[in-house]
This record gives sequence, structure tokens and C-alpha cells, in this order.
Amino acid sequence: MEVKDDRNAPHVSIREVMSRKSVALAVAAASISGGIMVLLMTPTPLAMVACGFTDANASDVIRWHVIAMFAPSFVTGLIIKRFGVTNVIMTGVALLAIAAGLAISGIEIHHFYASLIILGIGWNFGFIGATSLLAASLKPHERTKMQGVNDTCVALAFTFASFSSGVLVTSFSWTVVAISALPVLAVMMLGLMMMRKEVS
Repeated sequence: MEVKDDRNAPHVSIREVMSRKSVALAVAAASISGGIMVLLMTPTPLAMVACGFTDANASDVIRWHVIAMFAPSFVTGLIIKRFGVTNVIMTGVALLAIAAGLAISGIEIHHFYASLIILGIGWNFGFIGATSLLAASLKPHERTKMQGVNDTCVALAFTFASFSSGVLVTSFSWTVVAISALPVLAVMMLGLMMMRKEVS
């Protein structure tokens, strides 16, 4: 088996690569899309049981959420090619905000279903759009290291969101969890709008 010698590979400076607006935006979008998804998904079963629904109801909502997360993947790539990667990421962020808005609007079972299903689709568009933008913004020799950086940032966002959601739902309420997502999404949308022409 031939072992590849990487001694002559170009040096990859994470700081320099991250200074590119498209790369920074892609990593931020992937982290925020994933973080907001976890923030709202993780406490959903607790919130539903607290609102008087059964474990079976909560499990079914999560089941449909997971389907909504991955089912669009069959067409997300085609949508990105048709409408552009930044438009797809922006749509994902908008859907995440709609999901939060639905969670704020009520605690009937249809609110939970609609919120979590739209949350799944929003994550799909935001996350796949972000990873597509990242791949397109990197040179071949940069991809391995920067993919590791991106995965680390996403994992940290997941961890922070998971702990935060638990604190918020137990200390305050499900509504407060959903409200806390909106400022983050607003900042992400503003960043996308400001850099749209530069990264398209």
C-alpha cells in the first residue's frame, strides 16, 4: 500500500482561510443552523410532556422532524444549482425563524408538529447550503483541515445549544427557548444579506 507523503503539501493557515468572507460565512451558517436546530429539538419532548401530551405524541413529533431533516436532501442539491447557494442558506435561516415563531405562537399539538417539521427543513437548507458554500470556497489542499475546523465549530454549537436549551426550558419555558433563537437568526440573516453579492 502506497503511503502519501504530505511533506510537500502547501501549508494551510486557518486564520488566512477563515479571513475569506465566504468561508467565514459558511462556517457560521453551518454552526448556527445546527445550533438552532438542536436548541429547539432537544427540549421538545420535555415541553410536550409538560403541556400534557404523551411520550408517544412527543416521539411522533420527533420522528417527523427527523424525516423533515433528511428527506429534502434528495433535491437540495438541485435547488442550490437552480437558485444559488446563498439564497438556499437564507431560505433555511428564514424557515428556522418561522419554526421558532410557530413554537412561540402556541402549545397545541399542531404547533409542535408544524414547528419541528419546518425546523427540520430549515436545518437541511441551511446546513447543506453552508457545506456546499464551504466546499466551493476552498482549494483542494485546504479542504481536509478546514472540514475539521468546520466540524469542530458545528460540534461546539451543538453542545452549547443542547446545554442552553435544558437550562432555558427548566428555568423559564418552551416559549423562552424559541424566543432566544430569533436574535441569533436575525444576525445570521443580516450577515447573509450584507455578503450576498460577494459570496454568490
